[in-house]
Amino acid sequence: CQEDVFIHVKCYQRCIVHSKENVTEGAMSNQEKMTINERYKYLRMMKKRYQRANKQEKGRLLAEMEEITGQHHKSLIRAMNGHLERQPRCQQRGNSYGPEVDDALRVIAESMDYICAERLTPCLVPIAQQLAKHGELQLNPQLVQALAEISVSTVRRHLQHLSQDQPKLSNKKASAGKPLTRDIPMKRIPRQQDQPGHIEVDLVHHCGDNASGEYLHTLQLIDVATGWSERVAVLGRSFRVMEAGFKHCFCRLPFVPLEFHSDNGSEFLNQHLLRFLREAYPEAIISRSRPYQKNDNRLVEQKNASLVRAYLGYDRFDTVQHANLLNRIYDKMWWYYNFCQPVMRLQGKKTITTEDGSIRIKRAFDKSQTPFDRLCATKVLSEDEQRRWQTLREQINPRQLRREIQALLDQFFSLPRAVPGVSENVFDTFPIPLTILKGEDFLVTLSSD
Repeated sequence: CQEDVFIHVKCYQRCIVHSKENVTEGAMSNQEKMTINERYKYLRMMKKRYQRANKQEKGRLLAEMEEITGQHHKSLIRAMNGHLERQPRCQQRGNSYGPEVDDALRVIAESMDYICAERLTPCLVPIAQQLAKHGELQLNPQLVQALAEISVSTVRRHLQHLSQDQPKLSNKKASAGKPLTRDIPMKRIPRQQDQPGHIEVDLVHHCGDNASGEYLHTLQLIDVATGWSERVAVLGRSFRVMEAGFKHCFCRLPFVPLEFHSDNGSEFLNQHLLRFLREAYPEAIISRSRPYQKNDNRLVEQKNASLVRAYLGYDRFDTVQHANLLNRIYDKMWWYYNFCQPVMRLQGKKTITTEDGSIRIKRAFDKSQTPFDRLCATKVLSEDEQRRWQTLREQINPRQLRREIQALLDQFFSLPRAVPGVSENVFDTFPIPLTILKGEDFLVTLSSD
């Protein structure tokens, strides 16, 4: 009978289903560890043998239990002589981080517009140091160490009550059969790109519930490898305004475009714009999404929601004043989102079947970094260029920049709509031509805005 119990316990040891929750502390002989419930169940089984055993056999059983559970010899003796039932916790664990960390997280989270803990945690120390340079935060060695050691889950819990009352910055058929598009390949840019320059392009309409007449659009470019984003507001969709919008974005790109990937809209796939793109960057590839497949342009579609719709909503904007003020907002967003806010890249995903039979997708992301940091890691920029951009970034106060964006948004929403029958000059909406600027002049012009 004792041999049968011993064999049963050995089989139980090999067949334990381990859990990620309630994992016990202490070293064990194998790499996997019992949960607390599994340990109590095992000890209850062993207690029957322990009570019937003599002194010599008890020593052998204790050694076996010590090897399997990882507990101390004396702890196991007390367990064999006591009640093997889990007791409720008598005293809650105290806070590991005091109000000083809460105050720092409140300022950092506000400066980064309350992004998720996964994006924020790896960058807490450099963001705090940058804010301290501008007098937004007081740092000391203890606080820096706490920000470096705090976990993602702890930051998430703190942010839940810090940000609940704080507002954020915001409250077509394809033409696959046209002869013009037959030579343009349909594809999707792979997510795992190491070299910057593969750009997804899209146009966001700001027409409200009435698509008649001329109204504002946002032309947005997203680099797949680094997450670098460019935005510009244009009034209408004619070639002239689209050309001016692209030129404004191109002159600010710190890398050479290698590919332009758009949907099948006629604002992109027309003779005039295709000729302009091929003349501007003759080596660049021009590709398009498959009809009715929005996921082929997934990155720019996601940024349309988080960086355009989240700010402007779905109202109608249709005046020259709207376009000019929105471009001022986008200029400040260019600094804020490319140099201050960290982003994460999807590394992979897999399908998992849970115990109840349901299927869910588990995604793995890399460490969050700003688009500028990702761009520097690609070694595309020279050391002098990196040094110049880094000098400008150190001059940015992200918290003040966020306040300026919010103030301009309030001003933007107070502007009146177009008056019927009154015409406006669309050329007045063209951004300042920066293509003639080079080197330091270009950087100084951007920073002076």
